[in-house]
Amino acid sequence: MTMRPIRIIGDAVLRSPCDPVTSFDTELRALVTDLMDTLLGAPGRAGVAAPQIGVGVRVFVYDADGHRGHLVNPTLELSEETQDGEEGCLSIPGLYFPTPRAMHATAHGFDQHGEPLTITGSGFLARALQHETDHLDGRLYVDTLRGDVRRQALREIRAIPRARS
Repeated sequence: MTMRPIRIIGDAVLRSPCDPVTSFDTELRALVTDLMDTLLGAPGRAGVAAPQIGVGVRVFVYDADGHRGHLVNPTLELSEETQDGEEGCLSIPGLYFPTPRAMHATAHGFDQHGEPLTITGSGFLARALQHETDHLDGRLYVDTLRGDVRRQALREIRAIPRARS
């Protein structure tokens, strides 16, 4: 089991759009294994994206609402219906803020062997798919916040050791 350290806000890899995966090889399968080990290695985790362990490629793993898996090179289709709820992130430890998201999401991509894969979810699974895909685009959930909630989030982030937003 290889549980990799999570990169914390301020690390440039979290703000850089990831490269698409072009080789579905043993290196990719090892990355998926490391991501899943990192996800399952501590309780309460819903997803881990490759940049969160310092790898700038479009891959994430998830474990939400009884669904567990991975997705390579994802694209999302989102509903117009929205949901409210608190969201947190392993890369912004200990902070949770109300974050609006689409209620339903369909993610299209590939598995680690290059086979097409579609994941459809509502509620928490939809939230996790959106959150992890944002990581692959160099975005963090706090980037979606507005107004007083955003100001509060930024104040609290500045107090995190090593944090540079």
